[in-house]
Amino acid sequence: MNSKQAKEFIKALDALVAEKGIDKKIVIEAMEAAMANAYKKNTGMPNVKATVNEETGQIRLFTYKTVVTLDPYVNEEGEEVTPVFDENTQILLDDARKIVDDIKVGETIDTEVKIIPEEFGRVAVLSAKQIIVQKVKEAEKELVNQEFGDKQDEILIGTLSREDAKNYYVDLGRAHGVLPKDEIIPGEKLEMGSTIKVYVSKIEMGTKGIFILLSRSHYGFIKRLLENEIPELSDGTVVLYSVARDAGNRSKIAVYSEYDKVDPVGAIIGEKGSRINRVLNQLNGEKIDVILYDKDPVRFIQNALSPAKDVEVRIIDEKNKEALAIVNDENSSLAIGKKGQNVKLASRLTRYKITIKKAGELNEE
Repeated sequence: MNSKQAKEFIKALDALVAEKGIDKKIVIEAMEAAMANAYKKNTGMPNVKATVNEETGQIRLFTYKTVVTLDPYVNEEGEEVTPVFDENTQILLDDARKIVDDIKVGETIDTEVKIIPEEFGRVAVLSAKQIIVQKVKEAEKELVNQEFGDKQDEILIGTLSREDAKNYYVDLGRAHGVLPKDEIIPGEKLEMGSTIKVYVSKIEMGTKGIFILLSRSHYGFIKRLLENEIPELSDGTVVLYSVARDAGNRSKIAVYSEYDKVDPVGAIIGEKGSRINRVLNQLNGEKIDVILYDKDPVRFIQNALSPAKDVEVRIIDEKNKEALAIVNDENSSLAIGKKGQNVKLASRLTRYKITIKKAGELNEE
């Protein structure tokens, strides 16, 4: 590598360091290892090391020998062994001290290579290009892993960049995420180039890079939206016990507070629905029922079956989490909901299998 090539290399390296945030020393160290290896192959010399000047890009090559003695030693089997001396890679301690007074066994004596074959310059240039490309890929991969490695179960904001038959692809900055079309909110229309909030449902670190799976229909999306909008959820004043979601239609959330003077349901809804509406505006018409959690499963199930009222609840099997909800004719359809939606969400929210019975039917049985 001549002086002109060396300067061009350093200039290109500095530009990449600034653009990609790569550690310059990492690339320099890789360059030195590659140059030494290339020279070994070019000349057949066994012990070679290289140094690259970070300012000028100039390469210096050295052969080196390890300082040894021929003093016998005892091996693991208790046998006395006399070391074998290799004059190509080793130098005796007495001879080494003629060059460096205080050198010790195990250290090396370096000799700079003054005459470098002309063809080695071409090898050096090629190696430099290959190493830079590889290190850029490795550095970018590491930066992406650092940025997104802890983002699972979080909400990110990105830009819809493209789509295919099954997926949308979201530009998240240093990486792209995959948003399957069956993971969007049913009925919503997404436009390319628009900004979108997405929930990170899965992250995998692979040999080809990071894989980020996104969703807008996951129940965690509701949970994170609420936490972002309502300070009492973020600071722990109000606790979100559970979430049950039928994306695009209705969700139920159960909340409570350890503080007697705090109304957890009111804190979520806000004055005239101001807080909950900020979340609803991001859900394409989906509704949210805010339920008060109770440690007593009977009361919790009664609350969860809202808007149905006057519900009598009996725990049929506590171990298997089975409950019977008895309602009058007026509240039967409300408890069950359209296509059974209300009781299904209540079951998921409370983690009880809830069976709805009318009082009249129960008397007949």
